[in-house]
Amino acid sequence: MKLNILVLPGDGIGAEVTGEAVRVLRVVAERWKHQLTIREGLLGGIAIHKTGSPFPPETEKLALEADAVLMGAVGLPEFDETPPSQRPEIGLLKIRKAMGVFANLRPVRSYKALLDSSPLKNHLVDGVDMIIVRELTGGLYYGTPRGISGSGPEERGINTMTYTRAEIDRVTRMAFELAR
Repeated sequence: MKLNILVLPGDGIGAEVTGEAVRVLRVVAERWKHQLTIREGLLGGIAIHKTGSPFPPETEKLALEADAVLMGAVGLPEFDETPPSQRPEIGLLKIRKAMGVFANLRPVRSYKALLDSSPLKNHLVDGVDMIIVRELTGGLYYGTPRGISGSGPEERGINTMTYTRAEIDRVTRMAFELAR
């Protein structure tokens, strides 16, 4: 099998984690005789430093050409006070939109050896095996209107959560397929 993978190391620990993940990918590819092509792109704070954008056009081009994208964490404390539209995390939203990645899959499984580590009562956690499916391209991340207006006691924040029927249909189908 030929695999064309784009690696977006991201920021901070993201680069460390993706570096180790690439090492694992190389071992697996060698073991199973896959041909692995790995390219690297910029996303997040590092992309802002190098190009001025959290999701440069070159990264979008590489992502759309790849079979898969391995992405590390993005965000750096130095951007905490910048306007939301200029933060590293905007790169995540833009790459999701560009690639049509609409479902966030979050598995939850309990392990006997770790039951006492849960903040929940053991009998509530024991035996849990489920997956949470969340829609990624609508809702609060993309809703309008949004912003802060006014001042003093009249200051008001607005963040609109909207979903289209198509967004709900596709994420629901994903959840039901997984449930099968």
